Amino acid sequence: MARYRGPVCRLCRREGMKLFLKGERCYKEKCAIERRNVPPGQHGMGRRRKVQAYGQQLREKQKLRRVYGLLEGQFRRTFAEASRRRGVTGENLLQLLNLRLDNVVYELGFATSRNQARQLVRHGHIQVNGRKVDIPSFHVKPGMEISVKEKSRKNARIQESMEFARGRGIPAWLELDEDTFTGKVLELPTREDVRIPIQEQLIVELYSR
Repeated sequence: MARYRGPVCRLCRREGMKLFLKGERCYKEKCAIERRNVPPGQHGMGRRRKVQAYGQQLREKQKLRRVYGLLEGQFRRTFAEASRRRGVTGENLLQLLNLRLDNVVYELGFATSRNQARQLVRHGHIQVNGRKVDIPSFHVKPGMEISVKEKSRKNARIQESMEFARGRGIPAWLELDEDTFTGKVLELPTREDVRIPIQEQLIVELYSR
């Protein structure tokens, strides 16, 4: 499947904020935003132009898409699903993104980044209700248990990730049992559970043009 394989720190600089795409590095002084918070390219140091309404909407969409690692087509399909559901479209969109299996694996602390979480799922290290699921976009539901396969629990990267996650914290809508490498979805995530600064209404306006 096609996937962005360029330098991810470049994406953070383009959005002018930390998107937490590189795990532990994002919390250290080596983070690109800490060292050089200017847009990439030869004109990055120049004067910034005034951003019009469409530009603001586009940037919010790109920001959210890059945080969760979706391609344009995947993001558009997710938005279409959110618009079909009852309730506020923007909040539905954030909920659908948070309930992706790769995001839940990341939030539980089994990986230090969503990209790493996606790899764990793809390589068959993750189980849902005791069965292997290797589809990162799989949507989990309240009551489902997400666990690391028993043979993979000694994986050094997974153990290091869980150690790192203790300082990051686990969202209130999830529950984690560190001894058994098992997490559970307690409830649907709400707007208040989204820990990234995003104006989802601008994305709704963009797709409504």
